[in-house]
Amino acid sequence: MTITVLLVDDHPVVRSGLRAVLDSESVRVIGEAATGEEAVALAGHLRPDVVLCDLRLGAGIDGIQTTAALRALDPAPAVLILTTFDRDAEILGAIEAGAAGYLLKDVAPGMILAGIERAAAGETVLSPELSARVLRGMRNPLPKLTEREIEVLRLLATGAANKEIARSLFVTEATVKSHIAHIFTKLEVDSRSRAIHLARETGLI
Repeated sequence: MTITVLLVDDHPVVRSGLRAVLDSESVRVIGEAATGEEAVALAGHLRPDVVLCDLRLGAGIDGIQTTAALRALDPAPAVLILTTFDRDAEILGAIEAGAAGYLLKDVAPGMILAGIERAAAGETVLSPELSARVLRGMRNPLPKLTEREIEVLRLLATGAANKEIARSLFVTEATVKSHIAHIFTKLEVDSRSRAIHLARETGLI
C-alpha cells in the first residue's frame, strides 16, 4: 500500500528536495504547503495519511499549532515533525499537540522514509535521545510563564535594564521588578543570567 504524504515547509527548496527523496513505491507526495493554514486546508481536501511538517513556518500559525489543527480533522492524518530545532519546549509541545514523532533535518533520507511508514502505522517516531528528553520533560514539566513574563524575559535577554523594559511595555519599574521576581520564583533561579540561560536552553524564548 502506498502512503500518501503532504509536505509542509515555508522553503520551496526544502519541499522540492523532500519530494525528490520521498517519492517512491511506498510513499507518494500528494501536496505541498508553505503555511500552517494552507496545510490544514489542503489536508482536509487531500486527506493524506501523513503530514511531514516543519516547526517554524514564518508568518501565521507555527508547526505546533498546525499539528493540533491537523489532528482535529476527521479523518486526522498522522503528523511527523521534521525540523532543525531540537529544544525541549518545542519537542514536548509538538508531542502534546498530537505529533506522531519528531525528526531533525540532518537525519538520513532513509530514516525519514522509515519514520513516515511508522507514523502511518500509528507508531511513535523519536530517536532514543529525544525519547529520553520527552520522558524527562513530562516528569519535570517546564514552568508556565504568562505572556507578559515571556515578554519581560525576552527584553532581559537583550540586556535591557528595568527602566528600559518598563518603557517598552508601558508599565512602571515596580511592575517590571514584580514580573522578574515571579520569573525567578517559577524558574527557580537567583539571577538574570541564569533565568536567560534556562529560558534559552528550554525554548521558553
